[in-house]
Amino acid sequence: MAHTKQSKRTGTNASLRRALRREVPSTVGILADEQDFTRMRRYRTFAFDDYTAYLGQAEQLLKSLSAQQLHTSVALFDPEEFAEYCAEAGIDADAPAGRSRFTAELAGRGANVPYTGQPLGNLLPQLINKTVRQATWEYATLLLADLGMCADCGQDIGRSAFDRASSTLMRLLEAAGPGEHHLVCSVPGPDEQLLAVLHAQGGTSSSARIDAEEGAEFVTVLAAGIALESTGGLVLRTSAPDTPDRVHGWRLHQGRLEPLTAGEVFSAYCTDATTGDPLSPEPGVEYCAGFPVTTDDPDSHH
Repeated sequence: MAHTKQSKRTGTNASLRRALRREVPSTVGILADEQDFTRMRRYRTFAFDDYTAYLGQAEQLLKSLSAQQLHTSVALFDPEEFAEYCAEAGIDADAPAGRSRFTAELAGRGANVPYTGQPLGNLLPQLINKTVRQATWEYATLLLADLGMCADCGQDIGRSAFDRASSTLMRLLEAAGPGEHHLVCSVPGPDEQLLAVLHAQGGTSSSARIDAEEGAEFVTVLAAGIALESTGGLVLRTSAPDTPDRVHGWRLHQGRLEPLTAGEVFSAYCTDATTGDPLSPEPGVEYCAGFPVTTDDPDSHH
């Protein structure tokens, strides 16, 4: 009888542990390409010697976790960042526990993608894009923070530029009218090119629907261009039913958006950025001049 009661308790405890396990999230760190994979092979405890086989096993692991009804996310595992992390934390990089601890750190940084059963071949590009976007946003944020206060008026230069960029974006969407809008902003930073993409729906500043994360990234990059008074550009493409897509363009000059002519927009879109060779115009697209964009502080020098 005692043995039967003990067995029941053991079974109940196991069931409770399984139930609790379903409430613990899992994060899987994935190596983005064969170059990163090769870097990890220097560690004796890293068990794989073929990248394709590694990806196959990683996908099977994700499917297994999903089958257990566990919330699972995927993050990019950067070997160089991992080595620096281990050196700073004083932990052994050539140990599974070290890789596990680093992956747990990745889970809290936001640059991860939930696994919902999608093929790893589709998930990896999405994950790489999100990681690059977050790195760009962090870099642009640091640029703005480092600018400090204006010596003339005492305003926070980065905050002032961010407010102007937010206002500029709202004015752009309002002037663009109804439809689906695709905006791209490119700004050269001191160390790297900053690029931000934003999708929006609607037509007025009050009704436009914008993803909060994308919006923050886009405004931060635009603000960096405004604050640094660097060169750069912004392109807006609007799609609406039963009409050709419209493409407008602007250049950044001394912290302001200056409209491009229709010919300049056409030339920018129909020129190969790498070779400079002309490209055929895209069917069903109208290349239009940029329209004037004003903000509430036209006299601001930030």
